[in-house]
Amino acid sequence: MNRHFQTRCILLCSVLVIGLSLLSARLVKIQLVDRQRYAESAHKAFTRKEILPAIRGMIVDRREEPLAKSIPVSTVFVDKNHLMDPKLAAAGLAYKEASERPEWQDMDATERNRFVRQRRVLILSRDNPDLIVQNHLAYAIGILSRPLGMGKNELREKIEGSKGKWIPIVKDLPEDVADRLREAVDEHWIQGFEFENSIKRWYTAPNLATHLIGFTGEVETKDEAGKTHRNVVGRFGIESTMEEFLAGRDGSREHKRDARGLVVPGNSGSLLPPRAGLNVQLTIDMGIQAIVEEELDAALSEFKAKKGAVVMIDPKTGEILAMASRPHFDLNHKQNISETGYNYAIQAIYEPGSTIKVVAAAGALNEGLVTPQTSIFCHNGSYVSGDVRVRDDHPAGSLSFEGVLQKSNNIGTYSLGRQLGSKRFYQYVENWGFGQKTGIQLSGESSGIARDTGNAVDFSRACYGYAMNVTPLQMALAYGVIAGDGDRLRPRIVRALIANDGTIVEEFPREVAANVLKPATAKKMRSALEKVVEQGGTATRAAVPGFRIAGKTGTALKHNPKGGYIANSYIVSFVGMMPAQEPAFVCAVVIDDPRTTEVKRYGGTIAAPTFSKIASRVAARMNLQPTEPVASPPVLSATR
Repeated sequence: MNRHFQTRCILLCSVLVIGLSLLSARLVKIQLVDRQRYAESAHKAFTRKEILPAIRGMIVDRREEPLAKSIPVSTVFVDKNHLMDPKLAAAGLAYKEASERPEWQDMDATERNRFVRQRRVLILSRDNPDLIVQNHLAYAIGILSRPLGMGKNELREKIEGSKGKWIPIVKDLPEDVADRLREAVDEHWIQGFEFENSIKRWYTAPNLATHLIGFTGEVETKDEAGKTHRNVVGRFGIESTMEEFLAGRDGSREHKRDARGLVVPGNSGSLLPPRAGLNVQLTIDMGIQAIVEEELDAALSEFKAKKGAVVMIDPKTGEILAMASRPHFDLNHKQNISETGYNYAIQAIYEPGSTIKVVAAAGALNEGLVTPQTSIFCHNGSYVSGDVRVRDDHPAGSLSFEGVLQKSNNIGTYSLGRQLGSKRFYQYVENWGFGQKTGIQLSGESSGIARDTGNAVDFSRACYGYAMNVTPLQMALAYGVIAGDGDRLRPRIVRALIANDGTIVEEFPREVAANVLKPATAKKMRSALEKVVEQGGTATRAAVPGFRIAGKTGTALKHNPKGGYIANSYIVSFVGMMPAQEPAFVCAVVIDDPRTTEVKRYGGTIAAPTFSKIASRVAARMNLQPTEPVASPPVLSATR
């Protein structure tokens, strides 16, 4: 055999063996090593994943009245990758041509499907690809523009004018409208229009309890295909703090496409059902909340103020019955949030003035240093000792313990504080919860400022309401100590977590934060604070016919952030309870910088009458029965 020929044969065989070996190795790598990667790639190419959003849990009040609920909506997107693909676009044109043929009416579903696919092959072989895409676009616009609420030119401009490949056309379409559009897209074999389900949050009473309920926002994410998805998350208030319970878990569904890219009809693909979020039941009563907000608005208007708050609690449980802050906003529109989103009830800190006098008074009484009848020398309106100078606008010689509170005497209160001593006084301040957050389930709460500086002047001023800062919520809880037999309770704004079937998943029980006073001391303090509302006290305008009221007024110059105080600018307040000896509620009213000239700007002339109006209406709402006789109006004789 020719040696040269033999060498050539060996070389050729070697090349074939090596080539086939490499090919075999490649096939083995594809089949075994890279199998999973290629399978996933093929799966992605022929499947479309649709997110099934979880229904966000509702927020309801204590009577299960819905305050926030979720509405299913859809966003219509245009997928230009599919819209501009002539192989896919031909399907829509094929349906258009097929449905116009006379024999169409006599066909069953299977025959129609086969007929459309045949026409599609014909169109692809007959027409230019660009013409197919343009004709399909015109066909889709003609069918979908009106249901989308858009003109044909407007829809075309939105599609062709966008540089992106995944374009949102219409957001927040109601579910029934979106369903009709889906049916139109599927029925007419229109390609490139996709629907994304989502949830829109809706607030049933958007101007009530706005800072408390809070609101949601949207977070945008992009998937591997570059498609944008929107998720609703809590941004503020209960919507934010209870996010993990309200949110639920999204589900998903996959739709399969055939080798030509068309959706396989009747194939539901894999399905992961969504899991709904839990409903959050609040402690507030929306009937009481409405009363509180109406009267707060009326007071701000009457006394020419822009800011203020009302907090009402149940002193037996620590539950918040109502909480209103001004200014506020509309939950559904959320305009000027940067200016109105400040929750005055838990974030504003102010020097409380005379409402804080209960700390020194109750402390001295609790330690057995005085009795309700103990006489206290009030230095005739002026006390001076070293650097400490205490004045009183209504000079008095000697007053009883109850008289000091009734007349709101600064020097008398400081005398009680001195008997208690600064160390014990500031321990009581801490026990009452001042200078620390209350732990309410709302974000952004202020702790206030209440600390022992070791300065005698600061101590004297703290006894009657300066040199410390509080929040309206802290003041309501502090008077809850007196109303609730000496215990300071943690505020409760969430009552329970409830599943959609009504099952209570978790309840939030009463929780004692600190024992501040003996029950007997609390009872004596209620009696002493009754005198404040009676004739001769500073809060006679807080009275409610038929009921005994206990409470205390407060008036303080407004602090200037640059130092000192703002001349002729006050924060006025009243904190009261009703009925006095068995309180059903404690209510704190704070009005910031009233500018009225109709009355003197005191807690007793502005905050106290606001409390009276709220309390009388809430008594009717709570069906409280009067315990005191109500004077009948005089009978007037007829006149000409």
